[in-house]
Amino acid sequence: MRVYDVIVIGSGIAGLTTTKRLLHTNSSLAVLNIEADSFGGLVTNINELDGTVHGSGIEYAASLMTEAADLGVSLASERVIGLAKESNGWFVLTTEEKRQARAVVIASGAVLKKLGVPGEDEFEHRGVSLCADCDGPMFTDKVVAVAGGGDSALQEARVLTNFCRQVYVVNQGAAFTAKKPLVDALVACENVEVLHRTEISAILGSEKVNAIRTKGAQGSKEIACDGVFAYIGLKPSNDFVDSSFPRDASGCLITDSSCKIVSGLFSIGAVRAGYGGMLEHAIAEGESTADVIANELKARLSNLR
Repeated sequence: MRVYDVIVIGSGIAGLTTTKRLLHTNSSLAVLNIEADSFGGLVTNINELDGTVHGSGIEYAASLMTEAADLGVSLASERVIGLAKESNGWFVLTTEEKRQARAVVIASGAVLKKLGVPGEDEFEHRGVSLCADCDGPMFTDKVVAVAGGGDSALQEARVLTNFCRQVYVVNQGAAFTAKKPLVDALVACENVEVLHRTEISAILGSEKVNAIRTKGAQGSKEIACDGVFAYIGLKPSNDFVDSSFPRDASGCLITDSSCKIVSGLFSIGAVRAGYGGMLEHAIAEGESTADVIANELKARLSNLR
């Protein structure tokens, strides 16, 4: 069994940043990045990034992946199913094999929560979508419904207003929880109708989506539409982590201020409690965690001499 210095679980922006920083700091480190799905994570759904990073999400993720590969990262396209502490370090079990590392970084991210209503799974890719940037043009001059009231829901709804004839925003709460500039930008759109204190109870159709059923203060009704986009929060992807490790009410792993869970085990990005949620936060956590690990490994090797 090969022993790695660091195994990074996940190749979203947080994981890729950590991987790149570790190898840039010390090119002799043996670093393995494990990812079950495509690299980049949820950011690859964004066509135009906000803030300090410009361009598309897929372009930025691809540049990080290329840099990490050039620096010599080992890659494994496998699903992690277990994690255990042993006297010699940490063992990471995947669907393919078992590997050992001196330190492990859990950067497995999160997935969009589902509505959990009839028709959602049935009409996936037939009107039910997760990406407004990707699929918005498919709904040009059509009617769509967006579920949610936070930042992501309003950002995606705003994207859809550029394509769709009508956008219904179905919000379970009495008011939006999104930042005020996002709320102001959305409500200024003439092709948006907001339904507060309302939720989607079913997605209807035959070959594809043709309506939603809602329930709210005004009772139950059907609204004709061609597509449904749900942005009601994230579910951390950490099922492979033993339940003995502490989590918050949302299921995110609890760490100290350095993103450490216990000695040699770290958690960063959307899988971690306290994560800020922005791209710059993922980058900052990846870089700072890589620095902590590099310093700890350097000190450990010095003590062995």
